[in-house]
Amino acid sequence: MTLVDRVTARFTEVVGADPLGVWSAPGRITVIGDHTDYNAGLSLPIAIDLSVVVAVGIRDDGRVRVVSPFDDTTTVELARCVPGSVSGWAAVPLGVLWALGGSRGGATGLDIVIDSDIPAGQDFGASSAIACAVAVAVNDLWEIDLGRMELVHACQRAEHDMVGTPTTMVDTATAMFGETDSAVLVDCQLAEATAVPFALDDARLALLVIVSDGHRSPGGDVNQDRRASCQRAAGSLGVETLRDLAVNDLTRVRETQDEETYRRVRHVVTENARVAAVSELLWSDGPRAIGDFLSASYLSMRDDFDVHNAHSARAIHSARRAGALGARMTGGGLGGVVIALVPTELLAFVERKVHQAFTDEHFGEPELFVVTPSRGAHRVY
Repeated sequence: MTLVDRVTARFTEVVGADPLGVWSAPGRITVIGDHTDYNAGLSLPIAIDLSVVVAVGIRDDGRVRVVSPFDDTTTVELARCVPGSVSGWAAVPLGVLWALGGSRGGATGLDIVIDSDIPAGQDFGASSAIACAVAVAVNDLWEIDLGRMELVHACQRAEHDMVGTPTTMVDTATAMFGETDSAVLVDCQLAEATAVPFALDDARLALLVIVSDGHRSPGGDVNQDRRASCQRAAGSLGVETLRDLAVNDLTRVRETQDEETYRRVRHVVTENARVAAVSELLWSDGPRAIGDFLSASYLSMRDDFDVHNAHSARAIHSARRAGALGARMTGGGLGGVVIALVPTELLAFVERKVHQAFTDEHFGEPELFVVTPSRGAHRVY
């Protein structure tokens, strides 16, 4: 049974009628450009072929019923979908309703049934995919006629104000603007999202994701520390954000900041430069040309931004030795998720070598899967 079939059947079971429609939004993985987003920088993610689907119907009693993938149900009055009214997972879809302005187009209530095959956690953008799937559904049903970037900002408001999560636009922009065989260049300063060619099949490449025990390590306090450090550095250097610095400004940064601050600024500045370079290479030479930039990004994350763990280091080392063109940690956590750009003819060999490396180190078994660049949020039927 497909995810769409499953959510449709669940809706019919809960509501006793067919949904008016089913909408989908993808998860996200970052190819390059981590910890740049909250510095108004550049990031290059892809929308992946794992998604959230929502089946939606109209109610006439002024209430919203939301059913989660875990069969948890939350029912509230639509007029009371405001910050502070609900907590937990349901705050995401209900926050979207609040951010879109409550009842529109004569709608007085909604039934929303959600299902997903996106791995949990911030590294895959599951929460933002829920927000985006609900946003495009409500945009259609309430006939609000908002543009994609307006929906991105509404989803951000929902996560900021209703959920209390300080997200940037990267996850929601990827879920909204993703395209098949493309990455999404997200400019957090200009609030722009642009498709960039990333046709892996044509290049005979696979993007292998390796999830280790490090994925479950708590990263919130660590990331808050990094964010605060970057904000202090920007203030000390007289710029609004670190996006306003270029590589040739790093000499001044080194002369005026302590060593740790310098390294953190250097990661952000050089990572922005790497994102720009990779985007240009994807247009001119294709994905086989970007492997060294992925590896350079890993070293910058490890050495300058102090994001690392033994599991990820082992995964990257073993994947590279087995023939991956490049590999790096990805996501906003402590480095428990790794991507490797692998020639398709070497994929099985690389997977086997990664598994063997984890066995040799007595690590827990890693989860390996391949993702492909996929379509952004849309109506399925």
